[in-house]
Amino acid sequence: MIKFSSKPNFDKDGTVLLLEKSQVSQNRFPGGLPDEVRDAIKHVADAGQFTGEKCQMFPLLHDGRTLVLLGLGEFRDLSMTKLRICVKTVMQSGFLRKINAIEVVPSRDSEEVTRAIVEGICLGTYRWDKYIASAQSETKALDKDITICANKRKANDNIVKVCGAVNFARDLVNENADVTTSDYLEKAIKKLIKGHKHVSMQVLNKKELKAKGLHLHLAVNQGSRREPKLVIVKYNGGSKKAKYTALVGKGLTYDTGGLNLKPTGHIESMKLDMGGAACVIGTLKSAIDLNLKRNVLFVCGIAENVTGAASYKPGEVLNSYSGKTVEVANTDAEGRLVLADAISYVVRNYKPGKIIDVATLTGACIVALGFDYCGLVSTDDSLAGKLIQSSKATDDRAWRLPMYPELSESVKSQIADIRNLGSPKGAGGAITAAEFLRQFTEDTTWAHLDIAGTSYVENGKRQYFGHGATGAGVRLLTHYLQHNS
Repeated sequence: MIKFSSKPNFDKDGTVLLLEKSQVSQNRFPGGLPDEVRDAIKHVADAGQFTGEKCQMFPLLHDGRTLVLLGLGEFRDLSMTKLRICVKTVMQSGFLRKINAIEVVPSRDSEEVTRAIVEGICLGTYRWDKYIASAQSETKALDKDITICANKRKANDNIVKVCGAVNFARDLVNENADVTTSDYLEKAIKKLIKGHKHVSMQVLNKKELKAKGLHLHLAVNQGSRREPKLVIVKYNGGSKKAKYTALVGKGLTYDTGGLNLKPTGHIESMKLDMGGAACVIGTLKSAIDLNLKRNVLFVCGIAENVTGAASYKPGEVLNSYSGKTVEVANTDAEGRLVLADAISYVVRNYKPGKIIDVATLTGACIVALGFDYCGLVSTDDSLAGKLIQSSKATDDRAWRLPMYPELSESVKSQIADIRNLGSPKGAGGAITAAEFLRQFTEDTTWAHLDIAGTSYVENGKRQYFGHGATGAGVRLLTHYLQHNS
């Protein structure tokens, strides 16, 4: 549990004191420090034991309590990402492992610094350990009593709520694929919206998807024994006249690649392929917890792409909800098929003002941008600009990729209206996949976020994230909804 206090009290079993290098060298410390603490810091600084370098830690004892000095380097050289990493590091250090009540004293007070500290704690110390027996007896950092010294702002509590939504999305992705099924996700969404009168839900199951003609969605799922679903949550937080912003998430609860089977080394972590839907569900949780004053559609296209006697086949031509026919060039380009039907259905039945889809869509995006930035594609400069602003404000990073008229040639088919794989093969896969989706938007203002690289950490750690899901997109989209009508 995280709380906030306007001034340090030094009454907890453990205190983390964040210090900039210049503060240490000049004996210029934050206000409220007891004289004996100042003297102790000066002593270890004069002895050269603590200089305030980035992420340097040094433990002291004060009145029988643990005090950990955490260096930040020079503040002008300190990125907020690095601050998150430093806070994560100290919270997971052996100095604080057995301490359950901790006070964190920043070197300076600002909303940006407070956000970084909260996220360093909440996102940095998150760990998926449900199936690790030895971890069940440990007290996690998120279960500890943590007080951050910061002036009271509504934004402080909001950051904690958004972090909770991010971690909720991470739990959905990290869980076993045979647990996080379409039924499981439907129940999780129902639980989130229960008791909220301004939120309603529509679920299209297999029978209804077939009756309404969402044949792309059905084809992807037809090798599975699981029920496919299109879940649409209407969140009415704004005025009755305001149009909806639709968030559409790819929810492949497992993706084997279908008959174009993924090889060993690529298939093992494919439970992550519902990261887009998890992002949408996490953002729904944020919207409810923050009581956002916006009209939003939260849409999840849920399926399972597995092999079997009934699996759809390369070379087939499928009818989409939009009426366009699609040549299946590769069964592992399945997410765009599910999204295409979802986007078409939402456009025609709900007429949103804007659509933002989010998906673990292409390995090509990882080739282009690596693992720290998701790909953003949009035909609308204003929408793209606002999403980039939100990505910068939240450290949920996005980089805009190009979209231009000639791309439509890359997804043309010789036997159908459109092909689910761009050509020439291997060229611009992230943007040709986006072009495929664009052709189902019917000129609605639209943006696409490809989170294939940012949504999951395969081995070890990245930035302040450990192994597993990162909850990519939740912070970005929540900030966008908060600050754009």
